[in-house]
Amino acid sequence: MTLPWPVERWEEQRGAWPARGRHILAQFDADTVIVYQAYRPEIGLHAAQHGRFGGAFSFDRMSWIKPNFLWMMYRSGWGTKEGQEVVLAVRIRRPVFDAMLAAAVHSSFVPGTYADRADWQARVRDSEVRLQWDPDHAPDGHPLERRALQLGLRGAMLRSYASEPVEIHDVSAFVATQRGRREDLLLPAERVYPVPDPVVARRLGLDNPPT
Repeated sequence: MTLPWPVERWEEQRGAWPARGRHILAQFDADTVIVYQAYRPEIGLHAAQHGRFGGAFSFDRMSWIKPNFLWMMYRSGWGTKEGQEVVLAVRIRRPVFDAMLAAAVHSSFVPGTYADRADWQARVRDSEVRLQWDPDHAPDGHPLERRALQLGLRGAMLRSYASEPVEIHDVSAFVATQRGRREDLLLPAERVYPVPDPVVARRLGLDNPPT
């Protein structure tokens, strides 16, 4: 089975990950970062075969991406939920991902980040990227104190993401081999993604942002 990223044992990785707080866990290199989505076969297989989204994919609704593999596994039931059977690893360029983070607006009002609710509502209305922090989850599904990031894309940002990825891989077969494993579980090798702009990092609410 050819994989789009190096893998490491879960037991080894979790000791290196922050146990709590808001952090972006991702598989990335100097140029690219991988995000995950799960779709029904007519969308997921088309994307993997063509290297871009199209066919039954809708550009008229918000599409959510997740840089954290385990968060995708929790939301998709390890690829078993209806309509999420095909798990995709989508490699995009880091400047594209950084631009998404810079444009992101929280899905709920955060005092101190926005001047007031009216300011936040205006930003939500105008933004093409929605930001949401949710509890991360362990492989068995129980919630963790660490928070996981997901980004909702729409408009021009979604069209750019969908039509210009570096590559798209169907990793459903790998997911199936790891589903339900309690020993020697393998996951993509992830670490904390370094947001380059300290202003963006603080606005996202990251813990231990750059200075």
